[in-house]
Amino acid sequence: MNKNPVKKQRAFLKWAGGKYNLMEAIVGHLPEADVLVEPFVGAGSVFLNTNYSRYLLNDINADLIHLYQFLQQKPQQLISDARLLFAESNNEKSAFLALRQLFNQTADPYQRSLLFLFLNRHCYNGLCRYNQSGLFNVPFGKYKKPYFPEAELEAFAEKASRATFVCMDYQQLFAQLPAKAVVYCDPPYVPLSKTASFTSYAKNSFNLDDQADLANLSEQAQQRGHSVLISNHDTSWTRKIYQGAELHSIQVGRSISQKGSTRGKVTELFALYKSSAGR
Repeated sequence: MNKNPVKKQRAFLKWAGGKYNLMEAIVGHLPEADVLVEPFVGAGSVFLNTNYSRYLLNDINADLIHLYQFLQQKPQQLISDARLLFAESNNEKSAFLALRQLFNQTADPYQRSLLFLFLNRHCYNGLCRYNQSGLFNVPFGKYKKPYFPEAELEAFAEKASRATFVCMDYQQLFAQLPAKAVVYCDPPYVPLSKTASFTSYAKNSFNLDDQADLANLSEQAQQRGHSVLISNHDTSWTRKIYQGAELHSIQVGRSISQKGSTRGKVTELFALYKSSAGR
C-alpha cells in the first residue's frame, strides 16, 4: 500500500497547527495499513497527503464534520452555494459580523457548514474558536481578497469517497478501532508556556489529563495490535507521558502570528507506538 500521493495537496480550510508543512516527516513515521484513523482530523492535511485504502476521520467539532459530510455527499451544490458567500460585499466587518451572528443563531447543519467555510476564510488568521456558550467569536480578518478554495474543495470531495467522517470523543473512537488500522493523533498541543495555551477550539478544552489519557489509550491500542503515531510539542512533560514509545523530534516553524518575521522555530515531537505486528 503506497502512502505517498503524487503531489502535495493543500487543505481548503485555514488551520492553526495544520500539518501541510510536516507531511514528509509524518509520512516517514506512519506505518502501512488498510485503514488510517484520525481522532483529531482538523483540516485534513494528513488525509489529503497519504494514500491509504480507507480512512476513518473524526473530530469533536460537529461543524467541521458536517461540512466534510456535505462536501462528500453533494460537492457541487456545496461549492456552488459557498461561492455565493464569498462576494466582495461580504468582505467588510459589518457583513462578516452579521454572517457570524447568523452562524451562531442557526441550527441547520447545511447552513452552518456554508457559513463555517466563509468564517474560516474571512476571520482573523482562520482561527476556530468558540466561547463557553458555544458561540463562534473570532473577529474579522481584514483580508483584501479572501481566497475561495474551489480546487481544494474539489480535491477533498474526490478523495472523500474513501473516508468515513464521524464526530465523537477521542476515547469513544479508540474503543472502536477497525481491524488492521493505523492511528495518527494530532491533538491540541501542550502549551509551551502558561500564556501560550489555545484551548477554546471546542467548548470543552483538551487539558493535560486528556494528554496523558491519550498516551495511555495509544499504549493500549498498541497492545491490541495497532500502531499509533502522536505529534506534539517536544517538552520534558510530553517526553515523560510518551515513555515507551519511539520518540523522534524535528525543528519546525510555527506561529499564529500574521507577520512572518515573528514566526520562530519550535521542536516537534513524534511518538510512535508501533505494534508488534508492524515490527
